[in-house]
Amino acid sequence: MEQPTPEQYQPRLTLWGHAWRTLVCLLLSALVWSTAVGEQWDHARWLFWVDLAGGLASYVLMFYRRRWPLAVALVISALTLVSGIAAGPATLVSISLATRQDLRKVVLVGVVGVLAAQGYADWQSTNSEPFWITFGFNVAATVGIMGWGMYIGSRRQMLWTLRARAERAEADQEMRVARARGNERARIAREMHDVLAHRISQISMHAGALGFREDLSAEQMRGSAAAIQERAHEALDDLRAVLGVLRDDRTGDVLQRPQPTYADLPELVDQARTSGMTVDFDDRLDAAGLPVPDVAGRTVYRIVQEGMTNAQKHAPGSRLTVELTGSPDTGIRVVLRNPIGFGPGTTPGSGLGLIGLTERADLHGGRLDYRQDGRTWVLRGWIPWAA
Repeated sequence: MEQPTPEQYQPRLTLWGHAWRTLVCLLLSALVWSTAVGEQWDHARWLFWVDLAGGLASYVLMFYRRRWPLAVALVISALTLVSGIAAGPATLVSISLATRQDLRKVVLVGVVGVLAAQGYADWQSTNSEPFWITFGFNVAATVGIMGWGMYIGSRRQMLWTLRARAERAEADQEMRVARARGNERARIAREMHDVLAHRISQISMHAGALGFREDLSAEQMRGSAAAIQERAHEALDDLRAVLGVLRDDRTGDVLQRPQPTYADLPELVDQARTSGMTVDFDDRLDAAGLPVPDVAGRTVYRIVQEGMTNAQKHAPGSRLTVELTGSPDTGIRVVLRNPIGFGPGTTPGSGLGLIGLTERADLHGGRLDYRQDGRTWVLRGWIPWAA
């Protein structure tokens, strides 16, 4: 993660922030100047006015410490050579500079500050302390001030980093939620298409026959109407099953109806034949005595179901050939072929079923291919045994 700049992690100063910092500076200035103001007034009044002017200048410059941190810190630190009043602003700008954690600049300003403070102490004739005491005090005070400033800067940087990480984590979480919602919508759409398109195509075929066949007897019409009703009920049952599966994934409830597997393929073929389709089903899958895994079997079932649905939509009345081959070692191959119909189909298609099947096959490590081969539509799929 990139390191933040001082401009990023430094908080914006409010009116109260400026006020209490200025008040602390005034107290420090009063404390330092009080040790020299009397002597200045009595013996070197010009120094009194220089001290006052330098102090006022330092207070003005203090408010530009974030715009020009190094220049302001150097100038105010140098002013402490002739102005005790500048001690307050010098402390503040030194801390402000140290929060930027640039060690070279901190050392430079610290050295200037120590020398200037020592010079100001030597100016005072009332100062009877040995040189090493005042110098040691100035060094200790400067190190403490700079250390405190670097601690504040480090803490600000850490808080900014934690806040940035939290914001990034929240954004990532929102992205994951949005992606999960999109995947869930796609999954629902895929399941809805898989279970409903086949039934509705059968209903459409029976309803179309009622509309075009004028030679049907009353008994045949009743039979077709009963078939439509049966397929409608089956569609509703399939819809309930899908909703049950989706609900089960979220709540853990027991499914009301199992999902189709490889063992349900013969029943699917029989239903298609009952509805009037001509289906040649050639199952040469060599399972070697092993049960076909549910995920692989369900995916194969959906491929065959979609192939039947497309044949009913776009080539009603044509012969559909379904071939199953493979083994636990080579995976399951399914091939569906049907002649391309003439004219428009009986039911409009959106193409979403094949797209959804491709996604389903990819999800389980397989592949799906569909194309026109002359006047024949071919749908091929391969699913690994342990999908």
